[in-house]
Amino acid sequence: MKVVHLNNADTSGGAAIAAYRIHQSLLNKGLHSRMWVNNAQSGDWTISGPNGKWKKAVAQMRRHLIAPALKTMYTKNKILHSPAILPSSWSKKINQSDLDIAHLHWVGAEMASISDIGRIKKPVVWTLHDMWAFCGAEHISWDQRWREGYTRKNRPSDETGLDINRLTWNRKLKHWKQPFHVVAVSKWLAECAKSSVVMRDCSITTIPNCLNTNLWKPVDKNLARNLLGLPVDIPIIAFGTYGANSEYHKGFDLLSEALQHLRGQAKGLELAIFGQTAPKNSPNLGFPVNFMGHFHDNVSLRLLYSAVDLLVVPSRKEAFGQTASESMACGTPVVAFGATGLLDIVDHKVNGYLAKPFESEDLANGIDYIINALNYDELCSGARDKVVQEFDSVVVSEKYEELYNNILK
Repeated sequence: MKVVHLNNADTSGGAAIAAYRIHQSLLNKGLHSRMWVNNAQSGDWTISGPNGKWKKAVAQMRRHLIAPALKTMYTKNKILHSPAILPSSWSKKINQSDLDIAHLHWVGAEMASISDIGRIKKPVVWTLHDMWAFCGAEHISWDQRWREGYTRKNRPSDETGLDINRLTWNRKLKHWKQPFHVVAVSKWLAECAKSSVVMRDCSITTIPNCLNTNLWKPVDKNLARNLLGLPVDIPIIAFGTYGANSEYHKGFDLLSEALQHLRGQAKGLELAIFGQTAPKNSPNLGFPVNFMGHFHDNVSLRLLYSAVDLLVVPSRKEAFGQTASESMACGTPVVAFGATGLLDIVDHKVNGYLAKPFESEDLANGIDYIINALNYDELCSGARDKVVQEFDSVVVSEKYEELYNNILK
């Protein structure tokens, strides 16, 4: 069995990391797996990207070439939009190969055109890492057009100009005649796909993102803190990029509100923010802040997750919640809202805390609960156990191998 994974990049971005981990898990299982990308950074010989400076430059320019068209639409949804218009040759390359399965992942940013995807003649498995495949051009939707159909009448009132989302959605209906074998990384995303006009007739399976729990495992807390320069005798909570560098769906405005609720009741608490360096004007979050910068390797992330007492993931929408699973693999509980993909990862008061969506006061209650939990050690071991049992690379690769075999029967 020969499988190729198609993704815009191999290690840049959450979807790329997730796709690469799936690819690696299949290789470790002995399957013939390869990965084709527009932006190859890992140096892995099993991954193919554009050859030569010119081809690499063109590949990186594709998303920028479509920018003028996107400016013809005004929308408050500032998430990335991918009309997928530019011609691409991926279908030709796939169809002329001896591959058995074409496994699509995140093919946005003009990597592959909608019509090109429709021309793939090999069996297609498509792992969804966001909502784009069944929406218009938007990768995350805040309305119900994907469920109802994109019409002139149900366009959001705050959106004007060319309706690129409706045009993109119509092109998907036109070109995607063959059913895809869809994999959703969470139950929530699977239900969305099943309810969508574009994918309601597809076979849809839920398989979570994976990680190698032999590599992702706890480090001694005091050692981790000493290596990262963090104080060893006070509670520390971690979260990702904050403020101007964050996106609305990540919910950091809700976290800021939660931290204000904690003022006065959580004394001695410090924050560790990763994914950005200290800004010129640091926000007043009510607690001392350690800006950890960008981590580009798994070892540093393991140290961070192991060093802190809990990770907060305040997202309004998450297809899965990869940072949550990484943190839990390192034995660190997670506080999140009980919504979307995080429902599959965090079990309330078993390995973390699920706050009422999207109540910042209850998010604060969750932080306070974990920090002061008498059974904190049980929460930590429960977090690790959940990931080992459900998200380990061996467990997930077996599910993909079974899916491939069923398709090729």
